[in-house]
Amino acid sequence: HVQLVESGGGSVQAGGSLRLSCTDPGFIFDGRDMGWYRQGPGKECELVSSIGTDGATYYADSVKGRFTISQDNAKKTMYLQMNGLKPEDTAVYYCAVDLSGAQHAPCTVIAVHRGQGTQVTVS
Repeated sequence: HVQLVESGGGSVQAGGSLRLSCTDPGFIFDGRDMGWYRQGPGKECELVSSIGTDGATYYADSVKGRFTISQDNAKKTMYLQMNGLKPEDTAVYYCAVDLSGAQHAPCTVIAVHRGQGTQVTVS
C-alpha cells in the first residue's frame, strides 16, 4: 500500500524559503517519474516540478530559478526546495509518483500515487 506523506509546508513572508519533503518508507522511488503539483484556491492542480526516469527535471516557468527538486533514494524521500517565495505560490502542494504527464489537471488524476498535500501560505 503506497502512502506518500508530505511535510514542510507552512506560512512564510514573501521572499522566504521552505523545503517540502515527501516520503514513504515502503515505497520504491527509484526508476519512477515523480514530482510536485500544487492547487491554488479555485484552481486545478498545476505541475510545479518533476524528475523523469532518466533524471531529467522539469520546472514550470513560474518557479524556474526559485524552486529545486531533488530525491534521495536511500532515504526514500523527494524534496522541493522553494526560495524567493511569492504570494502567488500559495497553494496546497502534493507530491506524486507515476505522473499522468498533464501540466494542468484535476488533482484526482494527476498521478497514480499522490500524497494528501501540505499547505504553503505566502503573505
